[in-house]
Amino acid sequence: MKPSPEPGPLTAAQLEDFIDRTLAEDVGAGDVTAEATIPADARFRARIAARERIVVAGLPVALAIVRRLAPDAAVHVAVGDGGVAEPGDAVVRIDGPARALLTAERSALNILQHLSGIATLTRRYVDAVAGTGAKVLDTRKTIPGLRLLEKYAVKMGGGTNHRMGLWDAVLIKDNHIAVAGGVTAAIRACQGHTGLKVQVECDTLEQAREAVAAGADSLLLDNMSLAELREAVGFAGGRVPLEASGGVRLDTIRGIAETGVDFISVGRLTQSAPAVDFGMDFESVD
Repeated sequence: MKPSPEPGPLTAAQLEDFIDRTLAEDVGAGDVTAEATIPADARFRARIAARERIVVAGLPVALAIVRRLAPDAAVHVAVGDGGVAEPGDAVVRIDGPARALLTAERSALNILQHLSGIATLTRRYVDAVAGTGAKVLDTRKTIPGLRLLEKYAVKMGGGTNHRMGLWDAVLIKDNHIAVAGGVTAAIRACQGHTGLKVQVECDTLEQAREAVAAGADSLLLDNMSLAELREAVGFAGGRVPLEASGGVRLDTIRGIAETGVDFISVGRLTQSAPAVDFGMDFESVD
């Protein structure tokens, strides 16, 4: 697989800040083991390889960590972000100073394994709805401080990003409705307050009908049965996009997609994705 052109999700300043925090946490005042056991002039060739089938994500960030500690390292990428690595495939080879590569190893692998885990799980969900027309969305259920990176990984897996935060989209939820005094009142308040489109979370079909009538731009159908989702698709009649959400699993998403909804949001993409297995193996430079 050729590397994707994606440069990564962070600006240069954000990336530098992320690396600062990452290395401060892991390296601190220095890698005492590497400094004690590895000659200062020793060089190694490193091979980062997949140990299972993986959708790669986060490689630009991992390599930026390596380059911070080993700026003169030679890097060859074989499988870039969004590409698939089979067990045994080397995604990247690095040739550089041994101390620096050993010091960077864990921090680089941590982010690569975590983000690739999200991308790999996302691809499974995307594949499960193939041909239905439904798009798989992520949510705000992310690790604090890692949202940009985790949502980027969802994209690398073929998913679609939902809102990034509370500032860039209106989503009226059950507690907003309770405080505002009802679905219609909440919609009217948002329409008069922002220029953004208004999405409404609906727990019942009655709320969904009221939201459509009140001028909602899209609906989030929360924890509805397949029968309820089909009914909502029927009465919405394509007037507003419909998103299904709540407890979506890999074994249930196909049935949800086949009801005709436009989007399916899956919190577990970022909340519960297991890290994948990459290994960094070193060989002496001849």
